[in-house]
Amino acid sequence: MRLIYSAGISFYYLFLRIAGLFSVKARAWHYGRKELFDKLEEVFTAHYAGEDPAPVAWFHCASLGEFEQGRPVIEAFRARFPGHSILLTFFSPSGYIHKQQYQGADHIFYLPIDTMYNARKFVAITKPQFAVFIKYEFWFNYLNELFSHHIPVFTVSAIFRPNQHFFKWYGGWFRTHLRKINRVFVQDEESAELLAMIDVKNVTISGDTRFDRVTAIKAKQQPFPHIDRFTGGKHVVVAGSTWPTDDQLLLSLHEKTGDQIKFIIAPHEINLTHIHELNDKLGNKAVLYSDAPGTDLGKKQFLIIDSVGILSQLYRYASIAYIGGGFGVGIHNTLEAAAYGVPIFFGPNYHRFREAREMTEAGIAISVQNSAELTLGIIGLLSNQSHLEEVSHKAGEYVLSKTGATRIIIDELSRQIHSGQIQ
Repeated sequence: MRLIYSAGISFYYLFLRIAGLFSVKARAWHYGRKELFDKLEEVFTAHYAGEDPAPVAWFHCASLGEFEQGRPVIEAFRARFPGHSILLTFFSPSGYIHKQQYQGADHIFYLPIDTMYNARKFVAITKPQFAVFIKYEFWFNYLNELFSHHIPVFTVSAIFRPNQHFFKWYGGWFRTHLRKINRVFVQDEESAELLAMIDVKNVTISGDTRFDRVTAIKAKQQPFPHIDRFTGGKHVVVAGSTWPTDDQLLLSLHEKTGDQIKFIIAPHEINLTHIHELNDKLGNKAVLYSDAPGTDLGKKQFLIIDSVGILSQLYRYASIAYIGGGFGVGIHNTLEAAAYGVPIFFGPNYHRFREAREMTEAGIAISVQNSAELTLGIIGLLSNQSHLEEVSHKAGEYVLSKTGATRIIIDELSRQIHSGQIQ
């Protein structure tokens, strides 16, 4: 089975090489790995050449989303074990390109594709003391190589569903690798129950580290003086990660509310074409965030965010949040808004996301099918201050009630390091 799996990985690599002729992302995936082992050799030969080299803690994330999920664990580990050297790897360009300058890790690389040869060579070069894989990352040759060298492996914020291959009749080989993981930290009881059904017992229900991450972001309170000027004490709808369909719903809402509500819109795709199309559609009611200095913001109704990396901080200005993507393949991050105690609206495609389902059931979030439902829901909330405050309080409490996963994970890692289980 390992040969079949490895052959499949090799075909996948060949497919990406060919896709690189047509796809910028696939091309970045391939060229980012050129001479990768030479670079690893150079860095880790120097690292281990010292008299007392720091032990290497290896954290692996698929992409940017998984990095944000694993980031609280990486930073908590750094704070508790400053004498370790942290190796951070990514599978996807979207993670590596955006975080290759991340200061929380000592070494940041792409992960070589999961062949038996690559896994053997990577582990031999980096010699990690232990490895932490985030959420869905199960690379079976790497897991096998780490297991054969008695290097502990942990999976954090994992979530399992019945349709995964681990739980199929043909999943025996895959299941054996789950038993090679020293500790699987899962998000929920359902995942633990599924693993118990296939005799995987090395499981801890820790929760989702994303709740710790959004709580930490909220605590930063980065200043935005231009946005303070823009909001001017009015009700604000902050719309995050929007697509054109979402933008149209917000325009319809504005037609009903006039200058009673201000809008901060952060499109999902920050490219000049889309940004300027939206700006042109809104006309003189809108201003780009980059043009905010020197603009009379009091006369503007729409602030379009044409900068990356600040959306998670902007929800503190929201009376209500709208999360985009629900009229496409699925909604984007809802927890960043909920952390600020903000009622949330989104489109109908949200059922794949557990936190969105939970918040909808609790009345914190509202799914809408069209612009009329969005307008009715938002006007209804904003016209009833006591109900708005009640929903806002429930949103903040929901997030706070689910924090603490990072502490559970770090405490277990600490216990194993201090007990000598991690050598």
